[in-house]
Amino acid sequence: MQWTKMQKRAIEARGSSLLVSAAAGSGKTTVMVERILSLALEGVPLDRMLIVTFTRAAASSMREKLTRELERRMQAQPQNAMLRRQSEALRRADISTYSSFL
Repeated sequence: MQWTKMQKRAIEARGSSLLVSAAAGSGKTTVMVERILSLALEGVPLDRMLIVTFTRAAASSMREKLTRELERRMQAQPQNAMLRRQSEALRRADISTYSSFL
């Protein structure tokens, strides 16, 4: 996928929390999925991340996209133990809405 300059910055930013804010349909979920996967592939356990969005539908979509992408990568690299660990961690990952933390 071809990322815009701002999307690439969001995906690659490290060392701090990140808020991604943009108009509906602009690709926020896709950018966040790519960011989360890049962190996971760097060794950050998915179940140690707090992934928060505004709607249940967006949280569900994010979890589904993460699951699909991890499965796709595991099929391409079946011997990759990190991908298997991250797939297991995804089942325990906290991907939810802001209101669920109130």
